[in-house]
Amino acid sequence: MHVVQERLTDRAYTAIVEIIDDQDLSVGDRLPAEARLAEMFGMSRTIVREALARLASDGITEPRRGAGSFVKSRPSHRMLAFMPASGLAATLGTYEVRFVLEAEAARLAAARRSDEEMAAIEAALADLRRALLSDAPAHDEDMELHRRIVGATANPAFPAAFEALVGEVEKVMRAGVDISRSRPPEVIGAMMREHEMIVDAIGAQDGDAAALAMRWHLSEGRKRLMP
Repeated sequence: MHVVQERLTDRAYTAIVEIIDDQDLSVGDRLPAEARLAEMFGMSRTIVREALARLASDGITEPRRGAGSFVKSRPSHRMLAFMPASGLAATLGTYEVRFVLEAEAARLAAARRSDEEMAAIEAALADLRRALLSDAPAHDEDMELHRRIVGATANPAFPAAFEALVGEVEKVMRAGVDISRSRPPEVIGAMMREHEMIVDAIGAQDGDAAALAMRWHLSEGRKRLMP
């Protein structure tokens, strides 16, 4: 039953994104009322409410007490080239897991990393810098850096959990670099600085700073997927 509900929530999530896109709704525009959406989709208001809660968590809609839900940001058409609307809920949903998993991984890596692991993290950062400043895709280098950080936790459960997300994370990384390169150069610069802050904190063995830097990077990365 829970799996069926999850699938229905994903369908409602997708349908709401399609309404935003098809009706060319702008930031600040009001979505149809919850009851109306439930009627349109042939679903319960509970399913629609859960979909709206996830859309709000992903930064696409914004609830306003007593007024309904409003468009907060529109998914980039470039992003939809990497992750179709039907898969958007699953792909963006990984951010909720990554905020917990990778922030704690960065904290533990700062406390537990060996000199060899630190050197490997710094080498991965250098590879990412070269890729981002070139015309190369850069998602492989981005993934390698995140893998190195997760691997420096000295807890094999972290890499195992991260690998379970890799398929969806790769879509986000591909889209993020592509979208960022379509914008002014300082956007790629900001992406690079976020990674540097994480690595610097791990190098300084400052766990709190490393966790905070990772959360900031992931939060900013999610924002970059929107226009």
